[in-house]
Amino acid sequence: MDQKKVVIAAGSIVGALSVALMFLGNPPNMGICVACFIRDIAGALGLHRAEIVQYMRPEIPGFILGAFIISLISGEFYARGGSSPLTRFILGFFVMIGSLVFLGCPLRMVLRLAAGDWNAIIGILGFIVGIWVGLYFLRNGFSLGRSYKMDRGNGYIMPGIAIVFLIFGIISPAFIFHSVEGPGSMNAPFIAALLAGLIVGALAQRSRLCMAGSIRDIFLIGDFHLFKGFASIFIVALVLNIVLGKFNPGFVGQPVAHNDFIWNFLGMFLTGYGAVLLGGCPLRQCILSGEGDTDAAVTFMGMLVGAAFSHNFAIAASPKGVGPNGKIAVIVGIIVLTVIAYLNISKSVKQNEEVNVNA
Repeated sequence: MDQKKVVIAAGSIVGALSVALMFLGNPPNMGICVACFIRDIAGALGLHRAEIVQYMRPEIPGFILGAFIISLISGEFYARGGSSPLTRFILGFFVMIGSLVFLGCPLRMVLRLAAGDWNAIIGILGFIVGIWVGLYFLRNGFSLGRSYKMDRGNGYIMPGIAIVFLIFGIISPAFIFHSVEGPGSMNAPFIAALLAGLIVGALAQRSRLCMAGSIRDIFLIGDFHLFKGFASIFIVALVLNIVLGKFNPGFVGQPVAHNDFIWNFLGMFLTGYGAVLLGGCPLRQCILSGEGDTDAAVTFMGMLVGAAFSHNFAIAASPKGVGPNGKIAVIVGIIVLTVIAYLNISKSVKQNEEVNVNA
């Protein structure tokens, strides 16, 4: 099948499933949000104690296992890693901080816009500028190094963890937390959410859906191929929201959102900046980890810890806005990412710059 059609079809189905999950019980304007769902899983594991955002959401393991299954079938599963894993952990950590200051991952950003949340426009602008800044370093030689082929067993670790998460969600042992109010208490039926996650994981693996990658490709080579997938998500979700009466345009009173323009912009700036350095948005990291990419798995763990850190230290935003800790964390994140970006420019490029300066 034509890859362009695959991307559009995948985006259309993801948009429809996102609205369907919201209709079945997921939080408003949050049919799918990778950052929010990882945060809920961190809470379910007791890594943070914010009681309103604790739930072992099956969508995230579904993304990973959907990508795992389809990559096995297509012969694209192979274990690899060793490309600056600790640096990737830190980048994933700050991508999560940026997302939770904005209150959503890049996918939820599109879904929020499709539901009429105009605050998402500010987030999109920040996301685009963050990617543009990251591309400056990519064009000047930034690299986290090459990954290496590993023994196949290494690639099974992240899908194995996803299965453990599902088991915890099904049997609900005493050490797993579950919100009784707030966003964590709002969820679609477990099986429906899992099936949707598996479908999204498989579609994202085949289509290479990635919000950061789509904007990166537009800037770098003028290619709108991946962007069409997210345009399809937006259009389908917008139409369904209008039909179902879920389209509520405006800046104020949007569910699980705030209208602090500066920090909506800077939160997604940090997310876009980190995502382009990592080579993929949070959804893409889940998909890659399912394909056997252990570097993406380390990034996932960075996001999980970042989510826990955000709530343990009052960094995550709330509908009331962004607190001082969140503002400090975003600024620190931008500085840390810039230092990482500069330090990972290849030596040959730096030497050429020095020669040009001295000439």
